[in-house]
Amino acid sequence: MHAAPSPWLLRPLQLLGAAWTLPNTALGLLAGAMALAGGARVRASGRELALVFDGVPWGPGGALTLGNVILNTGADLGSRCVTYARHAGLSDDAPIRLADHERAHVFQYMVLGPLFLPVYFAFGGIGVRNRFERAADRYALSGRGWWPWPRP
Repeated sequence: MHAAPSPWLLRPLQLLGAAWTLPNTALGLLAGAMALAGGARVRASGRELALVFDGVPWGPGGALTLGNVILNTGADLGSRCVTYARHAGLSDDAPIRLADHERAHVFQYMVLGPLFLPVYFAFGGIGVRNRFERAADRYALSGRGWWPWPRP
């Protein structure tokens, strides 16, 4: 079992991760600025380590994370949604909180930085086959396991 980093080390690692994914965050801020013009609202979320744009007026529904920015089409991230596996008919998972799923993506971005988007799309993009989405669902279900590759 791997232990979490000690609290005195966690904040510097988070700051380093935020700096590493800054190019992705910049894309999110640009999209968020356009969403604000369409009526979205912005707020800082310490729990998600992100700026959250709620009420984004475009997209298929749900949320999209870009670095430390979450673009949410709903009123807030507290809504419940089904996992990708349940949506595909592969499981009977309980509904998850959207905030928990998107927080996992923030963590993934902070580790992979500018490599996240190419690696994410190399693994299939949005859908149940993508290990990043399955890991985010796993984290939302259990509070653990946001990294897409299991630990030995």
